[in-house]
Amino acid sequence: MIIENDKLVSLTYQLKSDNANGEVIETVTADNPLTFLFGQGMMLPKFEENIQGKKEGESFEFILDSVDAYGEYTQDNVIEIPSSVFELDKPENKNLVQVGNSIPMMDSAGNRLTGVVLKIEKDFVTMDFNHAMAGKQLHFTGKVISVKEPSAEDLMMFNTGCSGCGGGDCSSGGCH
Repeated sequence: MIIENDKLVSLTYQLKSDNANGEVIETVTADNPLTFLFGQGMMLPKFEENIQGKKEGESFEFILDSVDAYGEYTQDNVIEIPSSVFELDKPENKNLVQVGNSIPMMDSAGNRLTGVVLKIEKDFVTMDFNHAMAGKQLHFTGKVISVKEPSAEDLMMFNTGCSGCGGGDCSSGGCH
């Protein structure tokens, strides 16, 4: 079976920064492989494009440019936020807001994002909302462990429901 839309794919890989000689960012082994439903938007589109059509047991190696991965690093995503937002007078918040810490936040539109504290000043906290891998080329090497039709349990685990409708109740034979 080959990797194509709606197949359950398991694979191992090593992710390095920049190229084959770059710093190892992540290693996924056969003991705990990456498993996902192909073509459901769970992975970076260019990642899926590079493994599409591969078979069980087949190896892969490719590089994703930063624009095809997590985007370019942009200074526009480094923002000064008024210190009052963090209620730094509360001890629990003072411990959370430390240089280097990642803090979950929400923008004015209600989107969740994570920012890294870069600097703390009296009136402002400077935060970086770029993805940790923004601006980096990603080098993947790996192997396809399995490609199969997903079971009903697999579909429920990935919250796609019985026919990929988005998590409906399949007990009556249809999504509700």
